[in-house]
Amino acid sequence: MTSTAQSPRATRRRAGGGFRYRRAIAIFVTPFALLFTAFYLIPILYAVWESLQKIERQGTFGAPSQVFGGLSQYVLVFQDDTFWSSVVRVLLFGVVQVPVMLALALVFALLLDSPLLRGKRFFRLAFFAPYAVPGVIAAIMWGYLYAPDLSPFSAITSKVDLLGSGTVLWAVANVVTWVYVGYNMLIIYSSLLAIPTEIYEAAKLDGASQVRIAISIKIPMVVPAIVLTAVFSVIGTLQLLTEPTVFRQFTSTISSTFTPNMVVYSTSSVPNFNLAAAFSVVLALATFILSIGFLRLTQRKASQ
Repeated sequence: MTSTAQSPRATRRRAGGGFRYRRAIAIFVTPFALLFTAFYLIPILYAVWESLQKIERQGTFGAPSQVFGGLSQYVLVFQDDTFWSSVVRVLLFGVVQVPVMLALALVFALLLDSPLLRGKRFFRLAFFAPYAVPGVIAAIMWGYLYAPDLSPFSAITSKVDLLGSGTVLWAVANVVTWVYVGYNMLIIYSSLLAIPTEIYEAAKLDGASQVRIAISIKIPMVVPAIVLTAVFSVIGTLQLLTEPTVFRQFTSTISSTFTPNMVVYSTSSVPNFNLAAAFSVVLALATFILSIGFLRLTQRKASQ
């Protein structure tokens, strides 16, 4: 009789616990969901809607009106050589800059994780400090260092035009690398800290040096972190905007259509919001495809 009497009570207790659990989840998730919807989903949907519109006028001097244009803006996007030239430019930028940046981040993370390094707190702060500098400030600072008439290293900048048409892209790459190496280093370093120390101790007992441990144990075990930073870097490459925009104040070799995001900005300034929205949607899809493609490629290689 006792067990029979208690079973409904236990059932109600479990039901109440499940309700409280779901309510706690809702309390924590709702603020994020609201902000995500308001500042991410709605702008994306609005951009897609704007890209499907076009402006028409009644006569030469008639008032403009926005009407449904279907895929007409996307036709203009794929016919725009300037936009695709900017895409090729940032892809070339990424092919060179991303591997260099991630290689430096990996080396710095391995140094911080090495027992041979002294003053780890100082070096950890020194490696990460550039990321704390706002991108605009970093670009202005490096712009002054590059400019022949302003640079304190005029002996070098007067002989090597770092802001010339053939070098300005790599000058921008240097700024991006300087800023983001520390950020990527922290991701890889955090992954290194998660490796059990027993693995290192077993390797030392087998006579492995610190270099051998780094090559044979540490690097293979942080590959997922490296892939994650690479995906972030691919996304950031196609969104390049701040540094070349600031550098336009120092050199005329950077046009208003130097990168895809600059094309979007200059198009919206005309103003042609519908075409700018179409550029944005195509750029977002290209970023998504490249990121997913790179992720699938690395996963396939890892499984082989």
